[in-house]
Amino acid sequence: MKPSEQSQTGLKSSTLWLMAIACGLCAGANYFNQPLLHAFQQHFSVSAAQAQLTVTFAQVSYALGLLLLVPLGDLLKKHQFIPALMIFAAIGLLICGFAPNIYMLWLGTAITGLSTIAAQVLVPLSTLLVEPKKIGSVIGFLMMGLFLGILLSTTLAGFLSHFFAWNTVYIVSAIVLLIITFLLKSRLPITSNSQIHYLMLFQSMAELIRTEKRLMLRAGVGACAFGSMSVLFSTMALFLSGPPHALSEIYIGMVGLMGVIGALFSQYAGKLADRGLGKWLTISGFICLVISWIAIYTAQWSLLALLIGYALINLGVCTLHITNMNIIYQLRQDARSRINSIYMTIYFIGAASGSALGIVAWNNGGWILTCIVGAILALCSTLFAITDLIKYPK
Repeated sequence: MKPSEQSQTGLKSSTLWLMAIACGLCAGANYFNQPLLHAFQQHFSVSAAQAQLTVTFAQVSYALGLLLLVPLGDLLKKHQFIPALMIFAAIGLLICGFAPNIYMLWLGTAITGLSTIAAQVLVPLSTLLVEPKKIGSVIGFLMMGLFLGILLSTTLAGFLSHFFAWNTVYIVSAIVLLIITFLLKSRLPITSNSQIHYLMLFQSMAELIRTEKRLMLRAGVGACAFGSMSVLFSTMALFLSGPPHALSEIYIGMVGLMGVIGALFSQYAGKLADRGLGKWLTISGFICLVISWIAIYTAQWSLLALLIGYALINLGVCTLHITNMNIIYQLRQDARSRINSIYMTIYFIGAASGSALGIVAWNNGGWILTCIVGAILALCSTLFAITDLIKYPK
């Protein structure tokens, strides 16, 4: 996507780029810990279980932020709320970077997880700054930044840890995030406070869940799709590190880079959604998702099949996610942060459930059962999608 220098509503190209970078930094910050668990264990002289709790703190705090803080985007002045969240995220990263013990690392991780939901407030804000026919393009561009941030975060963390120290990625990213905050703050449009009370936000969210049936259908599409991909994420390293492939950590990380294909396609998916092709994007997305598991199953005989399957599942999930967001943001303009909170919370529950199911499947049935579980979730996403297409054909 080549954002125009300035849209009719005043969203400049430079601002859009800063938003995309901010989304990538915020999303990626919660994944820095994953390749560093062994380093945590050695540096702080703790058990593997204590080190692994860092990942749990990141996931739980981010989930709480999605549920409790993202709706505030419809209540508070966004041009003040977003920079405040980004500053707190940077503080959390610095606490992690200079943590003297595992407990301070947990604290910094929790603060970071709660605050990095700034990305989920930025996206709804961006949709208010452009014409309805350009919403998909803007969402796709910001999601490209977010997906790339997630995909590259573990690679960057491992690289900096290998050549410098485990905490380098935290300190560097905190500094970069503060710079981006400073540059972005003056570019955000001034918004006003809403008269809605905080508790009323949750009452209205319950009403949205009850009345906006399409929101729930699309949340089901996204949750099952992301859950399917999470099955692969949670077991791929275990599979590749053992026979027949026996890959080292650095090569396993390189396999993950195949997901960049899906991330880069996000911007084009958004543009196609703007052209009214959401139906065909949805169909293409769930076809990629289902076919990916056929390729992934044959990975026990061919590494190339895993690379193809990994690329396809990322492509399918990204396509469905962009299409979902393009649809749900047009349901209620006055409640986009709350809609985003509902959708992303359900989306995250799908991811967490997929990870748990993947580990259970791996421990009880190896790669074959893992693929069966992943394929079932892909089919569940497909059923939600088909139901939505039948009920809302336009």
